[in-house]
Amino acid sequence: MIRRLALTAGFLGAVCGAAMADDGKALKGVVELFTSQGCSSCPPADAALKKLVDEGDVVALAYHVDYWNYLGWADTLASKENTERQYAYARMLGRYGVYTPQAILNGRDHANGSDLQAIRTRLQAMSDGGKGLLVPVDASIGGDEISIKVGAGQGRANVVVVYFDRAKVVRVEKGENSGREIAYWHAVRDIQTIGMWEGKPEQFTLPASVLMDGQGNSGCAVLLQSMKDKETPGAIIGAATLLAGPQGKL
Repeated sequence: MIRRLALTAGFLGAVCGAAMADDGKALKGVVELFTSQGCSSCPPADAALKKLVDEGDVVALAYHVDYWNYLGWADTLASKENTERQYAYARMLGRYGVYTPQAILNGRDHANGSDLQAIRTRLQAMSDGGKGLLVPVDASIGGDEISIKVGAGQGRANVVVVYFDRAKVVRVEKGENSGREIAYWHAVRDIQTIGMWEGKPEQFTLPASVLMDGQGNSGCAVLLQSMKDKETPGAIIGAATLLAGPQGKL
């Protein structure tokens, strides 16, 4: 059952860039999963996100929300900023509520986060309809700097960097998932807007230290995201992923 809530106010490598996956195929899109350790409906969606991460042809992110903490277990990966992002998407979609597990697709549509077939079908339909990742984005490491390059295209958008932990295993001790040990992938820990893009090629630089956690467990996604208004995100028109360390497995 989908959980719902009413709407209120070492080395760096493994780069996916220029709207291309590791194998040279075009990235199919961006999947932002809103999930919670305290939601009994979420583990299948967390497992589905892992499949997307392994397949490597989408930018896959997990935003842990905090509004189910009252059920008895405080999500160890949750933040109010993640919850606020989900509410902002609800405003963009014209919805009167949010739910977990919810997958936001290219900043344009949503689906049950457990339904891989629906996610894949909608991403393909967006791509076919000109609503996919249309602007090339590349993220790479050189020396002590991360270089982010955005190509030419139509419109204007924010350049957003989403920092995440690549893999976490959490033993849930209370609440709806009490007693379960659950693996989480690409759990978002911070979001930062680093600049604007207005249709012309742009380049941005970050210190490589932002991905150095000493364990090779960090990564970031670069999202080229238009804004409906100052506080409401819109369509994602370009993306790339940069990982610290070799591709890991749990």
